[in-house]
Amino acid sequence: MTTRPILIHPDPRLKKVCDPVGEITTEVRRLAEDMLETMYEAPGIGLAAPQVGVTKRLIVMDCIKEGEPEPMALVNPEIIWSSEDLTVYEEGCLSIPDQYAEVKRPAEVQVRWTDLEGAVQERHFTGLWATCVQHEIDHLDGRLFIDYLGPLKRQMITRKMEKLKRERARE
Repeated sequence: MTTRPILIHPDPRLKKVCDPVGEITTEVRRLAEDMLETMYEAPGIGLAAPQVGVTKRLIVMDCIKEGEPEPMALVNPEIIWSSEDLTVYEEGCLSIPDQYAEVKRPAEVQVRWTDLEGAVQERHFTGLWATCVQHEIDHLDGRLFIDYLGPLKRQMITRKMEKLKRERARE
């Protein structure tokens, strides 16, 4: 397993709609393993392939903060049902380090995806898991959590990220 560099906003690759994964290959499994390693190292609870520069529909997540980890890799995930009830979570993103904002999303979602063995899975997500899976699927559609914010707040965060990228480039 390898830790991969995480793209920082603004990066045009983060705004691209990702292509579906055709078949589950050794490369896809390796990418999922690398993404989990990268996510845990960061540390974060979710990571989407475009965040490591791969425009494929693959996300990983693990919302267990204490106790036995529950790593998940979802290939071509799609939300097939969402609740009318909404919930607000303070979200952050590994591609937008140290920036957080409240985002309103459906409180519960039903998601269908293919696992790394090629089997179709379906699960009902609630709480932090529901927020996380929606946030990561948004990445696959070229959407970031700051896209839910007002233009001023979004612009302010984008400027901070541009400054951070300049500072990192000088290091």
